[in-house]
Parts: sequence; structure tokens; C-alpha cells
Amino acid sequence: MLFHKISVAEYTLLPTMPPQSHCQNKSATLTTRRHFLAQSTTAISCAFIAGRSLAQSPASSTPGASAALKPNGGAIAWVNATLLPVDKPPIPDGVLIVAGGKIKAIGSKQSTPIPSDATVIDAKGKWIMPGLVCTHSHIGGMGAADSSSPIQPGVRILDSINVRESGFRRALAGGLTTINIMPGSGHLISGQTVYCKLRYFEQSPRIVDDILIRDKQGKPIGGLKMANGTNSQGDSPFPGTRGKSAYLVREQYIKAREYQAKVAAAKDDASKLPPRDLHLESLVEAMQGKRIVHHHTHRHDDIMTVIRLSQEFGFQTVLHHVSDGWKVAKEIAAAKLPCSIIVLDSPGGKLEAKDLVFRNGRVLDEAGVRVAFHTDDGITDSRLFMRSAALAVRAGMNRDKAIAGLTLAGAEMLGLDDRIGSLTVGKDADIAILSGDPLSSYTRVLETWVEGQLAFDLSKSQDNLFAEGGLKAGSDLDPFLCCYAQAWQGGAK
Repeated sequence: MLFHKISVAEYTLLPTMPPQSHCQNKSATLTTRRHFLAQSTTAISCAFIAGRSLAQSPASSTPGASAALKPNGGAIAWVNATLLPVDKPPIPDGVLIVAGGKIKAIGSKQSTPIPSDATVIDAKGKWIMPGLVCTHSHIGGMGAADSSSPIQPGVRILDSINVRESGFRRALAGGLTTINIMPGSGHLISGQTVYCKLRYFEQSPRIVDDILIRDKQGKPIGGLKMANGTNSQGDSPFPGTRGKSAYLVREQYIKAREYQAKVAAAKDDASKLPPRDLHLESLVEAMQGKRIVHHHTHRHDDIMTVIRLSQEFGFQTVLHHVSDGWKVAKEIAAAKLPCSIIVLDSPGGKLEAKDLVFRNGRVLDEAGVRVAFHTDDGITDSRLFMRSAALAVRAGMNRDKAIAGLTLAGAEMLGLDDRIGSLTVGKDADIAILSGDPLSSYTRVLETWVEGQLAFDLSKSQDNLFAEGGLKAGSDLDPFLCCYAQAWQGGAK
């Protein structure tokens, strides 16, 4: 079998998404996408089952050590685990203590006293790392901007997220705890993103508000999705060339500057304020640094266009995908822009991504660029997110930087590194408990904890279903078919 020959840093190869999967209003493409995802679910299920049956370490097939744990609000201490703090060197036989949803202590057994009232969990043979952070996901739906205009920054993805979609559960099965849910890339500016914490405990979130990450004033935090290249081109009113694309973006940011100046000049006089414009307000927030721009871009010339626009208008930018990033790594580093990259392991996709290489992360990192990974789920299934770092390491990327690319680097790109991304005292107790090294193809996510609460447990049948795939794993509602119901319930009633 294939798995007998896979090295420690390899992952199962899966097909990439068909071309143009993100373009707006293409019903044929959406049909193809659904067909592809159905096939991928089967492939992923087989891959995980094969990997589990061939696992060589007892820990890799052992259910979560704390499966029966029901903490009453007191401290929890994991002992004898290999800890990956990310912001510090690994700690063998370490101790991690959490309480009140926060990390309270981390260190060696010798230097980390355990509170007398703590629930102690022996995690010998397990690895514990921060919950994974995905800077670019489409779980819950991509319904933001429509076909009326290529620039719609005032539209919010928040207003179209289906919080009960099964994709959130599958993300937890991959160790993810924080995601940036994005509109698609079929527009130059397709709307506002939203940062979410996967608070899926015994009682699932009822509404999207339950998973939002908020600022100190209670306002949901998110960024602004922009794109260039072929995805955002099309028939009028969409641009037909790269030059026209840049022109339209520049035109709107100039209008936003003028709008901002009028608002400032009016001061507290409501009679002098310009008519409120939600689109321009969003662009002003970007220029003020209140909303990070997450910019889809692939080709090297498109990357340089983003650099020019960000410097011209002063918006904080994270470059996403950057398939040709390795070609202009020095320029990206000089611009001090971080990159959230995607790692694809089979041919396909779009022509402008044809030069994507595994060494992209290594070249960017060595040039001084901060690198994170993302799933773009469902391009890469969230359950296979750790594989992105593994493939980058196979291509020569520094191991510690690659692991940070799954965690702390992504948190930095969302402006949340003071809360998440590392096992640091005072940060949220978001952790992933693994059966082994995160870059091993044999490793399983055993448990995922969010803010100190268990959100995924591989030993539970329902969670195991989302991890393994299989019947009902990808369906949010049971179909109303008599034969289906009979088969699932054990025959006709």
C-alpha cells in the first residue's frame, strides 16, 4: 500500500479543486464543486482509515486521554506530554495547566507546580500544541458580494454564515480553533471577513454570534477581502483586464479618502456630514488600520500591484495564496508584507497558479517574509491542515517556522496574537492534543479544546464520524427519503 512508503513528513495526496471554483455566479462551477467535494470526502475517509490502521505507535490509535473528563471549572493539568509552545522551544515531559479558559502555567515537571485541586491528566506519549489558526476559510458559506458590482466592501460575510454547517465540526477534527471566514475572490473587493472561534461544545452554537471573536467594545472583529488576477475579471461591470482592475480599486480608495476628509471636516455638525456610505466607510477603516486587508493574489505581477496599492493608500495587507511569491520574495520582504500561502499537492486549479512550488514557503521565509498557511477550505480540507506545513518542511522550510505557520504566524496576521497562537501564559486555552508529531502522516488529532473546554474528542462516535468521513458526515440535514431513513435506522418500520 501507498502508506508503507510514505515518509514521516508526507501526507496523503488528494486532487485539487477544479478551475475557477471561486468565481461568482457560475452555477455550473458550483455543481462541479459539489461533485468534487463529494469525491474528496470519500478519498479523505479512505486516507484516514488507512493511516489509522497502519499506525505504528500505540498513541496514534488511542482515544483522547481525557475523554471522560467533565471539569467543574477548576484547573486542568496535562502532564508527561511533549509540549510545543511555538514561541519557545519544545518541552519534553512537560506540564500544561489551564483554568478559567486561559493558560495558567507551562513548563517542565521540575519547574511547574500543579495546584492541589487540579484535575491531572497523564498525557504520556501525546503531543500538545496551540489550536491551529486558519487565516483563509470558506466554511459556513461564501455569500457576500453579488454580481451587481466588482467592488462591495460594505457587504458582510457575517450576515450569511450558516453556523450549523458540518464543516465547522470537521475543522475541529483537524485541530483548528480559530478561522477567518472569507467571501469568495470573484470580486475586486467582495466584502468584510469575520474572525471566529470554534466554540462547539456539548451544546452546539445556536447562532453565529456564539462563535464571533469580539474587540473590547464587543464589536465583531474581521478584515476586508480583496482580490486581483483572473478571478475578479469578467463581463461589465466587472473589469476585463488587470490594468482596469487596479484602476477601479484606486478610484474607490480615492473616493474613500475624500469621504473621510468630509467627515473629519464636519466634526460634530451633523448638517455638514456627507450621506452615509457603508462601502466607503469600510475602505476608510482599512486605511486607518482598523480592518486588515486579506488580498487574494497569485501571479508575480499581481503581487506587485497589491504592494503598490497598499503603499499608496496605507492599508495593512496580508498577501494570500501568492503562488509566484518565490519569484518576488525580496520585494515582498522589502514591503514588509506577510504571506498566507496555500500548499497544493496535485495538478489542476488555474493557469495563473501553474508555477506554484512546494519551496514557496522556504524561499519566502529565507527572504525574511512572515509565512502562515491556510486551507481555503474546501480547497484543502481542514482535517488535513497540518499536511501543509509538512509538505513545506519536505521542501526545505524551517520546521519551527512551519509549525508557527499553522499557529502563531496566522494569529499575527489576524491581529490576534495577544490572545491565541502559542501556549503562553495568559492566552486563550485553545489546544490540540495529538497522538504524535504534527508533521507525521500517522498522527491523529485526539482532542481539540477551545477556551479551556473540550470541543472535539476522537473517542466520541459523533466526533469520530466528522474526523473519519462516512455516512452522514457531510450532511447537515437528513434527506427526506424513505429508503434512506429505513437503511440508516436498521430497516423498514
